[in-house]
Order: sequence, then C-alpha cells, then structure tokens
Amino acid sequence: MSATLQDHLAPLVSAGGSRRDVAGLITELAKAAASLQRLISTGASAGGAVATAADGGANGGGDIQKVLDLEADRLFLAAARAAPVAFYGSEEQDEAVALGTEGTLALAIDPLDGSSNIETNVSIGTIFSVLPVEEAHRADPASVFRQPGRRQLAAGFFVYGPQLLLVMTVGEGTHVFGWSPETDVFTKTMTVTIPADAKEYSINASNARHWDAPMRRYIDHCLAGKDGPRGRDFNMRWVASMVADAYRIFVRGGVYLYPGDSRKGYAQGRIRLCYEANPVAFCAEQAGGAASDGLNPILDLVPEGLHQRTPVVFGSRNEVLEVARTLADPASLSEASPLFGDRPVGGF
Repeated sequence: MSATLQDHLAPLVSAGGSRRDVAGLITELAKAAASLQRLISTGASAGGAVATAADGGANGGGDIQKVLDLEADRLFLAAARAAPVAFYGSEEQDEAVALGTEGTLALAIDPLDGSSNIETNVSIGTIFSVLPVEEAHRADPASVFRQPGRRQLAAGFFVYGPQLLLVMTVGEGTHVFGWSPETDVFTKTMTVTIPADAKEYSINASNARHWDAPMRRYIDHCLAGKDGPRGRDFNMRWVASMVADAYRIFVRGGVYLYPGDSRKGYAQGRIRLCYEANPVAFCAEQAGGAASDGLNPILDLVPEGLHQRTPVVFGSRNEVLEVARTLADPASLSEASPLFGDRPVGGF
C-alpha cells in the first residue's frame, strides 16, 4: 500500500520541536488545498463568477485580485492560524500578518498562482515556503521574511489540475502526493529526480524584444537546434502558470526562464523571491536540479522584503549552468544591461 502524506510526515511528528510543527502546518495546508480544489471544481470552473470576478483592488505585488485569489488567501490564512505559525506573508496582503505569539514558523505563500488562467481551465496552484522564527524576528517581524532561502524548513506547491497534487520537500528529497476526492487523502505517487539534461525550455517568447542581449543569445542558440552551437533540437513549452510549468519540468526535465527585461517594472522580472522562487528552488535542488537568478543560486539571495522580485531560471541542472555560462560570457556581457553585467557568477 502506498504511503499517505501523514505516513510521510510521521517521522517529523516523532522528532518533536520545529519538525513536528512543520508537519502540523503541512497537514493544515493540505486540508486548505483540498477545500480550494473543491471550490475550483464547482464554483470557479467554466468561466463561473468566482473564476472571473475581480474586486477591483490590487495585491501587494500590484496584480489585480480576483474573487478566487481572495478566497484562497482566506483558506490558507485560516490554515496558518490552526498551525504553529507566528507570521503569515501572502502575495494577497500588503504586509505580513502577525498571528500567535508562540508560533515557531513563518509561512510565505502565493495562495493562487496563475490566477489569470482561471477562466481558461488551465492548471493553477499554491506555492508555499516555511521559515523558522527566532526571538530576533519577534522584535522585528519584517525581518523574518528577509531570511535566505537556504533557511527554509519546508517548501512546496499544490497543482489544481485534472488531479490535485502536492510537490513538497522538508530537505530530504522532493516528493509528489496525489489527492483522492473519495477518501480526502493525499497519497505518495513518486520521489522526483529532475533529469540533468534538458530538451525543452519554458519562456514567454513574446517578450524577446525586451530581453538583454545575453538572454536573446541563449534562446537563439536553442532555436538553432542540432545545427547550432548546442548541437541538439529543443522544444518550447509555456503555460503561463508557474506551477504547471514547474511540475512538467520536475517530471521530465527542462528549464524555466523568467528573466528581467527592459519594460517598466520588469527589470527584476515578475517572480517573487520569498513565496515563489525560493520554494520552487528548494524543491528543485532537493530533486537534483538547480535554480538561479541567471548567475547566482536563488537560495543564496537575501530578500529585502516580502514582495521582492527576482529573475528566475530553474530546472535541469546542466541547463541552468548553461544559462549562467551564456549570461556570464564576456561577449554577451559587453552588450548586457547592469542586471547581469555587474554580477559575478557564484555558487555553481
């Protein structure tokens, strides 16, 4: 019989302390995700009102909020309150929310990633990062979300698609769990190992005219196929739902790229470091892959704030390294913007 999520978390419960608290939080997040899956499958599908309506406001990252964004945030905030969470940092909140004073954990979360795709019935998701809370953080709550990603205790993402999936790590490999609506149980389906080499890349090619020269050069090399400098053909895939692209890459390899570009407000790309890039990077590294901002490992970056953005490259390790080599090439850097031109290549 396949192990359930609770079976997988049992050693953490037995370990006690913060590991037990992490297990409790993941359990509550899984309950909230199942509730959200039911809502998506009923009230928010096929262009329903919950799917398409917007309240006219913008979240902390500047994106317009839909009703389902707010409902997802409500569900996961309730999950955090039911767990030993002291601070809740959400894409849908301008500032972090202080919860129980005795909580040992901080939760950074994108409650509904890819919500622009809701009405088109494309897979969407939830991305989360779990960080430790120390006494210094209680005196300066904003500092808890300024910890580098390597301090994460757990991270993962839910995919709301044909099947509700949880991709998760607690620093001991990356594992996938599928949810059964009949039993309301998450069951382990696989331990993920991202293939080291890629034959697919995922990027929004419509923005090519805005990219810096090094990024254009990398994509041009891929497009040249087996007759070009890479010596093999590549396919391109772009879902515009980060969790959907990530899950495909985790299962069959590939590389995801969201670089900064020359458009106003896009110098650092659009991916948030704390609750999008860091958790996916932790899962990627634990699955044998890699993640960077183009030159530096994502998990080594020190966030300046909850909603900070960063360029992102993650997936098959050899391809992430190839991107870094291309961006660091002196011929490319001579044409590059300061986004890449003043950074060393570090950590690879």
